[in-house]
Amino acid sequence: MKTITFDFEYFVPKTLEEALKLRSQYKGDDCKVIAGGQSLNILMKHRLITPQYIIDIKSLSDLDYIKFDGKQGLRIGALATHRSVEKSPIVRDKFFVLHEMEENIASVETRNWGTMAGDICHGDPAGDPAPVLIALNGKLKMSSLAGERTVDAEDFTLDFFDIALREDELVTEIQVPIIPPRTGVKFNKFSQLEGDYAIASAAVLLSLDKNKETCSDARIALGGVASAPMRARKAEEVLKGKKISDDLLAEAGQAASKEANPTTSVEASEEYKRELVGTLVKRVAKEAFERAKSA
Repeated sequence: MKTITFDFEYFVPKTLEEALKLRSQYKGDDCKVIAGGQSLNILMKHRLITPQYIIDIKSLSDLDYIKFDGKQGLRIGALATHRSVEKSPIVRDKFFVLHEMEENIASVETRNWGTMAGDICHGDPAGDPAPVLIALNGKLKMSSLAGERTVDAEDFTLDFFDIALREDELVTEIQVPIIPPRTGVKFNKFSQLEGDYAIASAAVLLSLDKNKETCSDARIALGGVASAPMRARKAEEVLKGKKISDDLLAEAGQAASKEANPTTSVEASEEYKRELVGTLVKRVAKEAFERAKSA
């Protein structure tokens, strides 16, 4: 391990154990962990944060992997880049919605260096990965010297840039269970520029009964329209146990619009964002339904 002195102390651990020891030693806002740095570097450049210690985990190759098996599902290491997820044959074949989502994150240059786990740890409610992982019932594994624990993706972001990561922990893995039979998943976002952060986004998972007409399960996640990515549970209940139709999907969209808690911003007013939610959920759910019918 080497140490370089700038305006902050810069640590480059060579093993996960070294990284966790540093994380245990240096806590609070004075210490930041960097993987790809696509978010952290910008905050530091604009002096929005001025950490005294930085732990660079980019060299921890043991955390750079994408694995799948028939029981555990998909496992994405904390240092797997957006680009590696996007290009993974496993992801494209088994979890196509993740491939689609990754194709529209920022630029190729950003995806080549930034990590999915780092994106989620940034805690931006307008980020793309969180709603998709929530719809997929994903989890995040966190490690410390005391051991490991997992948190559901829907519980990981607590508020604007506030996450359920303890001061001595690192996110080490993203976990996604196997998608059930007769299930379709779709994600879409509305943004001002292609690849930009979402003004509003929606991810929908729909599972159908054996006749492929009635919704047996639904998960709807929204991004950019609350202080954290959120489940639209009332909208989900609109769909469950009912035969899918355009009118029913429109009703679910309206329910999601009412559940959202957007605020007026430079990009759009609260009212406009609510309208976006209703439209997005209806359209995305329809595409998820079509995928479920052909699954």
